[in-house]
Amino acid sequence: MMNYSGLLKEYDLKVTPQRVAIVEELYTNGHMNIDDLYKKLLSKFPSVSLATIYKNINAMVEKVFLSEVKIPNAKSVYELVKAEHAHLVCSSCGHIEDIVLDVSTIFSEASQNSGFKLDSTDIVLSGTCPKCQ
Repeated sequence: MMNYSGLLKEYDLKVTPQRVAIVEELYTNGHMNIDDLYKKLLSKFPSVSLATIYKNINAMVEKVFLSEVKIPNAKSVYELVKAEHAHLVCSSCGHIEDIVLDVSTIFSEASQNSGFKLDSTDIVLSGTCPKCQ
């Protein structure tokens, strides 16, 4: 079993039951938006507020423990920070999955063509998943 409290401590985040539950849900389910997290946590903590979920998510994003994935035309989802990767999003069912891509060529080409000094990349590719095809 994953030591969620230890993970939070590694990132200098205070360990609370709500934070442990958030990490557990994201570890188990992968990408989740705040509304879905809230619904899951309500069953464990009936008095938890949506504001508490937002506050905790923001604190974890600030410490680079979680990352926000901005999906076009949808609510942002959150995931535990991992090695750099892109996201595949099914335009039919909304399924999201990670895909590891070598983005170094895109990164250097974009930097050369624009003059921007790039420091991060968020790539979301849309299409139809195998189940929906």
